[in-house]
Amino acid sequence: MVVEPTAEPGAPGPRGLSVRTRGLVHVYRGEGRDVAALAGVDLSVRAGEVVALLGPSGAGKSTLLSLLAGLFRPTAGSVHVGELDLTRAAQPELDRLHAHGASLMLQGAARNLVPFLTAEENIAFAQHAARRARGEARLPDASELLRTVGLAGDGGAPLSSFTPGQLQLVTLAVVLATAPGLLLADEPTSRLDHAARERVLAALSAVNRRWGTTVVLVTHDAEVARWVPRTVTIRDGRIGGEGRSGEEYAVVTADGFLPLPAHALELLAPGTLVRFELDHGVYRLRVEEGS
Repeated sequence: MVVEPTAEPGAPGPRGLSVRTRGLVHVYRGEGRDVAALAGVDLSVRAGEVVALLGPSGAGKSTLLSLLAGLFRPTAGSVHVGELDLTRAAQPELDRLHAHGASLMLQGAARNLVPFLTAEENIAFAQHAARRARGEARLPDASELLRTVGLAGDGGAPLSSFTPGQLQLVTLAVVLATAPGLLLADEPTSRLDHAARERVLAALSAVNRRWGTTVVLVTHDAEVARWVPRTVTIRDGRIGGEGRSGEEYAVVTADGFLPLPAHALELLAPGTLVRFELDHGVYRLRVEEGS
């Protein structure tokens, strides 16, 4: 389990950035029909927190991650990363966010790395634009990053010599090369064996603990979900529930929508009538068969 971050004194870059969305809607326009990927998402993540986004394929998790990264603007609603409103930000502000505020770790190491460069050279390549944007501000050096993710001494090796798990650790070092306040990771342990998955999770924990980096990750892996202190489940483009320290909660949306957890849906058939009753300070459910 990840502990609350305590960023080390003198650590490079900004401390963790908070995340806040309100009424977030995104519609993909297509020929003949539109598809609503997100349908009113209200999400708050504290600076330095680690949160996993769960849910079935097509639920809107990756779309939400891309919107938090500022890759495109939502159809409606607002997205704040730190003090920056991404829905109103000018392009230079978004460029600065991408240069040293938020980093997106795409699914699959091949989508994040330049295959003919070494690990150290990939890190230097990622830092090139950030150095111009940040001026004299310190960025971590390659050896520091590789040591943090558990690859000390491997910076000069060709990527072809790395295992899939090691390539994912190199990817993590590269997306951390700009010392971002927010790390967004899409399936960081996908298709890894147990040992490789544990190394990636240990590296994420070290980054969060050492630098106070806020981490929001997407996962289908139940083991990863148990490692994270807070999970948010996305269903049909909405937040359908939250898990905190092993306890599962339903979440009431701003418009009064209350998605029931999966185990409750197994007991309540479609059309079931449910009534909330307050009994001496305790809410109780009264269930009746629908017509």
